[in-house]
Amino acid sequence: MNICVYCASSLNIDDKYIELAARVGTELARRGHTLVSGGGSISCMGAVTSAARAAGGRTIGVIPQVLVDMEVADTESHELIVTADMRERKGIMDARSDAFLVLPGGIGTLEELFEIWTARVIGIHDRPLVLLDPFGLYDPLKKLIDGMYEQGFTRPDVFDAISWTSSMEEAFDHLESRTQPVRPSVAELGEATG
Repeated sequence: MNICVYCASSLNIDDKYIELAARVGTELARRGHTLVSGGGSISCMGAVTSAARAAGGRTIGVIPQVLVDMEVADTESHELIVTADMRERKGIMDARSDAFLVLPGGIGTLEELFEIWTARVIGIHDRPLVLLDPFGLYDPLKKLIDGMYEQGFTRPDVFDAISWTSSMEEAFDHLESRTQPVRPSVAELGEATG
């Protein structure tokens, strides 16, 4: 499988997040998967890609030209795709991926998570979406989404479309299971857009 990993490119984070990304890259390669990443060479993004390659895995990086110009591109990637902008980057990452794994990250990671999560909830895709959070960074997000559901702002199947995990073994089990989401009915889709 081609597994897209969304994660941090921030430099001022605790080493435990970098180590988690490296362990994920190693495990992804050990299981014979290809890594699709944001094409960066720093922080968690760099750790996951370099670890995947060190373990014999194939890596595909997708990065906008503006980040290449900042000299943060993963030039060691087996395939490095340079895009005009962030929207094109996300579209290519989506198209090249069979499953999505979200690691701890910042607002860019959240943007990627919400876009792919929303697409799964409304039935645009049925690929596995897994959030790996052994340190509880996303606990407030889960609480926020629970509150939004209670207030009627999210669909009942919002949590059926994502697997929240705290261990790498559990995360990869969900990624490889290809569990299908609950599909919304036509009437529900009409209510969501109307």
